[in-house]
Amino acid sequence: MDISTRESTLTVGEAAERVGLTTYTLRWYEQEGLVAPVGRDSAGRRRYTPGDVDWLFLLTRLRRTGMPVRDMRRYAELARQGDCTLGARRALFEAHRARVLTRMADLEEDLKVLDHKIDAYRRAEEAR
Repeated sequence: MDISTRESTLTVGEAAERVGLTTYTLRWYEQEGLVAPVGRDSAGRRRYTPGDVDWLFLLTRLRRTGMPVRDMRRYAELARQGDCTLGARRALFEAHRARVLTRMADLEEDLKVLDHKIDAYRRAEEAR
């Protein structure tokens, strides 16, 4: 790997910091097949490209929205197969989107309960 390539790639620690994961989690993602094998430098150290980092950002968003790892793995497998899987990938995201919307509605209801309790405690404190 020449110096210009080295400067445009990130170490495992740098990539982990950039996407908000631990280095352990980043390596686990690779072991689980969520990330294609990452390029390595002449010393055998992982070097993450901007494309790798973009993929990791997507994975962190999917995970943060509650997508199960098995679905993330399925998505990664489909993406590696190319454009012939566009419909399957869209369907996977549509199903996940529906789950996220349901979860958001549930959280809004939960927030209403919290707001009610906060208001009740505030009124009780003011009445003292």
